[in-house]
Amino acid sequence: MEWIDYVIMALFALSMVGIAIYTRSRSQSVNDFLLAGKKGLNGWMTAFAYGTTYFSAVIFVGYAGKFGSSFGLASVWIGIGNAIIGTLIAWLVLAKRTKNMTRRLSAKTMPEFFEKRYGSSKLKIVSAIVIFIFLIPYSASVYSGISSLFEIVYGIPGWVVMLVLAVITAVYLFFGGYFATALSDFIQGIIMIIGVVLMIIFFMNSDRINWNISELVNNNNLTWFTFGADNNHIIYGNTTSLLALIGLTSFGVWALPQTIHKYYAIRDKKAIYQGIIVSTAFALLIGFIAYFSGALSYFFPDVIGTNPDRFIPLMLKAVIPVGLMGIIAVLILSASMSTLSSVSLASASVVAVDLYKGAIDKKANDKKVNWVMRGLCLVFIIISVVLAILNEEFGLAAIAYMMGISWGTLAGCFMGPYVLGVIWKKVTTPAVWTSIISSLVLTVSLILILGYNHPDATGEFGNAIKMGVSCSPLIGVCCMVFSVIVTVIVSLCTRKPNDEILYEAFDKPIEGEIK
Repeated sequence: MEWIDYVIMALFALSMVGIAIYTRSRSQSVNDFLLAGKKGLNGWMTAFAYGTTYFSAVIFVGYAGKFGSSFGLASVWIGIGNAIIGTLIAWLVLAKRTKNMTRRLSAKTMPEFFEKRYGSSKLKIVSAIVIFIFLIPYSASVYSGISSLFEIVYGIPGWVVMLVLAVITAVYLFFGGYFATALSDFIQGIIMIIGVVLMIIFFMNSDRINWNISELVNNNNLTWFTFGADNNHIIYGNTTSLLALIGLTSFGVWALPQTIHKYYAIRDKKAIYQGIIVSTAFALLIGFIAYFSGALSYFFPDVIGTNPDRFIPLMLKAVIPVGLMGIIAVLILSASMSTLSSVSLASASVVAVDLYKGAIDKKANDKKVNWVMRGLCLVFIIISVVLAILNEEFGLAAIAYMMGISWGTLAGCFMGPYVLGVIWKKVTTPAVWTSIISSLVLTVSLILILGYNHPDATGEFGNAIKMGVSCSPLIGVCCMVFSVIVTVIVSLCTRKPNDEILYEAFDKPIEGEIK
């Protein structure tokens, strides 16, 4: 590592600490800590917060390397799907509705939204527990992704990188809350844009990249509409695998608490329009370049055959000039820290607001809940780091699959209850309970079924779990579709919701309502 790399990363770390100091006075209440105050955020900050939460180190180190090598250039459709479905359409459908409804219901978290939208305090508790548990593997996958890069490129032990990243993230999140997270996301988003542009320039200027007509015509890895021939990392067929990945990563964010939270704090109608344009452009740029870079692994035969989580780090090490790797390292750091802070905040808030304040100490004042939430942010970070270190030590699951099982389970539980809940008045409480419980059962069942029937299964329970988890994108898509279907069916077969609850959620006049 050159001295300039150390300088670049030190400046980045200091800027994050500076943000914590600058924003510490903006997080005195629970509302400040979670929603950046009464005014909310403008469209640019919300858009960057959404985009940087969406795309973490997992997309660069886990998904892009693994699936870029497996599908070739066809993998860029995952990034395009993320931009169109996961960003553009998601904002158009959910942003205004979520903002208005959460303001009517005075809901600060997704479990609190469920409680007030469906009139069930028990629903709040159960959903809070589900969110806290299943965000941990996603957070751990982000730590694993960043540690993989630094370990390969710089030779720094993975656990050291994880601890440093955790400390920096904890500092600005603990002191600044959501406003610090949003401000850092804005800065990190700009860094990510610069970083991915430089990354693709370095790749395309490398002597290893040899584009010509015969390559494009005769090689499956280098065409846009046929899938690569590397089946070593394909679980259930090329077409099904690609569609499952597009579905999981594009629709999953529609029901994840850390991305939905961004809509809560957006300022007004103008900010929503800004957010739609900026976040879509950001997602298209980051997603396209990430998967395009992964497809270029075809030109790095020495990389293929190693752990897929190592593809991108090894490729970067081969093409980035000495002294400039610090810029790319900061790119991956930015993608990681923005996601980690949002996930940690989402997890800590559901425990502090929904479990502690909602069930354990209902008389707790705002200041006490605020401090509990800060402390829980640290607890969540510690648990995630420990799981990530264990994953590195024992090989519990690949980075992409840890993320897949987290996204798939959460989106499977909440896709119907949340997405239909902000659109359709007829969604009932029994339908929500059915979606959450049956989706959890379905997830476990599919992991076991697909695990035992996997070509590499040995009949052992532990091995079956690992093989089943490797099918997480398909499992996640199945659970999301199931959630929507079962929510509709049960809602139509059960008593309609209370008129008073529906008025509070859909029709109650509020100041500053976004039309």
